[in-house]
Amino acid sequence: MRLVVEEYAGHHNEHRPHRSLGQRCPDGVGAPEPPAIDGPSRILRRDRLGGLIHEYVQVA
Repeated sequence: MRLVVEEYAGHHNEHRPHRSLGQRCPDGVGAPEPPAIDGPSRILRRDRLGGLIHEYVQVA
């Protein structure tokens, strides 16, 4: 159970975007807002907790 909670906490604080924080994660509050990409781009998916949580990253 501890592994699941630690993995989710890492996802929530280090990756998951929050509307109230300008689509930044809590650990990235001091960072600028992510830029909007106008042209075609790829999206990479990273699975956590054996696929129960998915993280997505946009790659130009």
